[in-house]
Amino acid sequence: MAAREIDLVRTFNRTVAERMGALTDGFLGKSRPMGESRTLWEIGTRGVEVRELRARLGLDSGYATRVLRGLQDEGLITVETSRADGRVRFAKLTRAGRAERAELDRRSDEVAQSFLQPLDEARRARLVTAMTEVERLLRASMVSIGVEDPTTGDARWCIEQYFAELNSRFDAGFDPAQSIPAAADELMLPTGLLLLARLRGRPIGCGALKFHGRAPAELKRMWVAPEARGLGVGRRLLLELEQHAWTAGARTVRLETNRTLKEAIALYRSCGYREVAAFNDEPYAHHWFEKRLRIRARG
Repeated sequence: MAAREIDLVRTFNRTVAERMGALTDGFLGKSRPMGESRTLWEIGTRGVEVRELRARLGLDSGYATRVLRGLQDEGLITVETSRADGRVRFAKLTRAGRAERAELDRRSDEVAQSFLQPLDEARRARLVTAMTEVERLLRASMVSIGVEDPTTGDARWCIEQYFAELNSRFDAGFDPAQSIPAAADELMLPTGLLLLARLRGRPIGCGALKFHGRAPAELKRMWVAPEARGLGVGRRLLLELEQHAWTAGARTVRLETNRTLKEAIALYRSCGYREVAAFNDEPYAHHWFEKRLRIRARG
């Protein structure tokens, strides 16, 4: 990354913080900082599990506890412990909290209008278009990718979503029992691994490898949630998997795919995979791909 790029991002951050009024303790003209106001908004009208709230907002446990305690003291929220599991706590807005959230929404609308009102129609359109693109790119930068135990709830959920999508898109449906397996024990080191992508703490994608020593590694279980497509998650997962394959000693990655998965096929081709003759008897495959790895050091 160039120093000028970093300087421009910092300038942008300062301008946005100033324009939004985030530099004062009275965000949106209220007597509370931005963190508390955002927490009220995220709790929403249905409430939320505290653990999920922390993940959404990227809050550490200590800060989240202080914020929630302050909102409780104001009578704006309640925090209750689950009877079924004492480790689970649930935050809900009180009647006063719902009224306060509605007022924050009204004031937020006023701030948004203040962004747009001084501009003519053409400049308003440019600003909204630019903001939409910036928001999309910022969401992309918030995606984290890491190795995951394939038996966790998040991992199982991703793989179930992957199977469900294949079943809905393949001409004759999809039955995992008829496909070449990639069982949980095959996706744990040293025989393989599973990567999970998360956005605001929620799983949004996965990809896996099966290792065979220095023989080609097999790419499996590539999936990205529909709402996260267009953020570059699939490409990031693919590059991370290639890096892990290289580290495990493989110098080639292979995969097979169905002809209906046109987006996946386009991704593989754009990342340097070339179509080869069938190398297995996967019944759902129409295309087989291979890539010779040439991993460069990360900068």
